[in-house]
Amino acid sequence: MTAIATVQASFSIDRFYAASPAEVFAAFSNAERKRRWFAEGEGWEVDEFSLDFRVGGSERSRFRFQGGPEVSNDTTYLDIVTDQRIVIAYVMALAGIPFSASLATIEFKPEGNGTRLAYVEQDSFLDGQDGSADREAGCRGLLELLAGEVEKVSVAA
Repeated sequence: MTAIATVQASFSIDRFYAASPAEVFAAFSNAERKRRWFAEGEGWEVDEFSLDFRVGGSERSRFRFQGGPEVSNDTTYLDIVTDQRIVIAYVMALAGIPFSASLATIEFKPEGNGTRLAYVEQDSFLDGQDGSADREAGCRGLLELLAGEVEKVSVAA
C-alpha cells in the first residue's frame, strides 16, 4: 500500500461589510439566505442543501459544476455565539472521496456602521495535494457573495 501524505495549511481573511453584525450573522444562520450565497451560483447545480444551525447541528451540501462530479460539504457546528462567533468543522469530498478536513472560526465584530468579519481556517488535505491556494480563493469568493447578500438586504432595509 502506498502512503499518501497529508498536507497541512491555514489562512485568514479579514473583511468589512456595510451591514450590522446581526445582519451578517443572519446570512449564516438562516437556511434560505445561506443557500443563496453559499451553494447557488452561475453554473452550479445544487443536489442537496440542509442546515441545522445549532451547536452540534450540521450543514450538508451536495452540488456539481456544469454537470461535473458531485462535490460534497459536510459541516458540524462546534460553537455558536449569536452575532459574534461561529466555529465549524467540515469535510469536503469529490465524487464521494474525502479530500479535505477543516476547522474554521468566523468572528463578527462591530465597526462603525458595519461589521468586521475575521475568518480563520486550518486545513488537512487528505489526497497528498496542496489545495490551500484554491481553498483560500474559494473562501474569498464565497465571502464576496456574502457581501452581495448582506449589503443588498441592508440597503433595502
